[in-house]
Amino acid sequence: MSRAGRVGVALIAGVIAACAVAARAQEASYKKPSELPNPYRLVEGWPTLPSSMNGGRWGEVIRVHVARDGNIWVLHRCFNIVPPGSAICINRGEANPPILEFDPSGRLLKSFGAGLFAYPHGFTVDDEGNLWASDVNDKDTVLGMSARNADGVVMGQEVLKLNQDGKVLMTLGKEGVAGNGPDTFDRPTGIAVAPNGDVFVADGHMPNSFGTGRVVKFTKDGRFIKSWGRKGAAPGEFDEPHDIFIGGSQNRVYVADRRNRRIQVFDQDGNFIVAWRQFGEPSSVFVGKDDTIYVGTAFADPAAKKGELRGIAIGDARDGSLKAFIPDPADLDTVVRGTSASGIAADAMGNVYAADVGTHNLRKYVRVR
Repeated sequence: MSRAGRVGVALIAGVIAACAVAARAQEASYKKPSELPNPYRLVEGWPTLPSSMNGGRWGEVIRVHVARDGNIWVLHRCFNIVPPGSAICINRGEANPPILEFDPSGRLLKSFGAGLFAYPHGFTVDDEGNLWASDVNDKDTVLGMSARNADGVVMGQEVLKLNQDGKVLMTLGKEGVAGNGPDTFDRPTGIAVAPNGDVFVADGHMPNSFGTGRVVKFTKDGRFIKSWGRKGAAPGEFDEPHDIFIGGSQNRVYVADRRNRRIQVFDQDGNFIVAWRQFGEPSSVFVGKDDTIYVGTAFADPAAKKGELRGIAIGDARDGSLKAFIPDPADLDTVVRGTSASGIAADAMGNVYAADVGTHNLRKYVRVR
């Protein structure tokens, strides 16, 4: 072999070795949840629910979000736990409003939204303070009750934009109509709003009618721009995209691709960047301005109760490295059905908020300094 050939082989071998070292280093950074620190403390007795609301007891809580003013907004299933894991707001009435606003101390400030949702699911608050919520109901009748609203239309299959007094400002999708076109949804799971106002909807809660798994993008005034993805396991495909968030220093799109057990990352044009499996089976995702990523998740663990370790995985949204893990405080023997941390958020001080479907709770954690 010539000297040039030997140099070429050596260079190739060097590149391969360097890649192997980098891969091993990356794998080493992805520790098991049990090996990660938990620098957070649960705030007991937060928030304060008035006794006039279900005796001060939560039902299924699906999402939580912190607005720019620091107040905490919650979407829940009208203090209901029926059916378990998929509780509904049908016929719950004015005494059980699905949208609540709290101040940081946990004091209830406002509540509204009765009669707007059958099966509330996705939720966010944009930079202008508008609320966005989705309804994944796809049935005319649930538990023998009609899912029709006061206008006689079946509730569900839509995303609502509301102001902070509960007035509906805009509707995406066609209420009560299932589809996977530019103006219909197939059980829309989550909403994210970009800094420029573009709206991104994760679509395809299981089970659904068309085998949908996609992200749909709209302008701020509701005009369809594009969609990407389909049901599958390849990069850019989805199997129950359960939550979506836009954040971090690069304003990337983060999708909790639950049944594929990964977080997928895209740019805002839908170009695939990376998929991370080290975050377990994610139900929720939030990314702070400091590039901290928070994921409400579950890890398969034969040593754990029911073979599952639940909690909040915390890492770096730029490279996917894991930094901390907050174990779920609930005893899984008490959980009939439903995830924990189905909604996740953090405020500017790094306090973490988790909305629980399975254990009927809203949690707040503060970082131990």
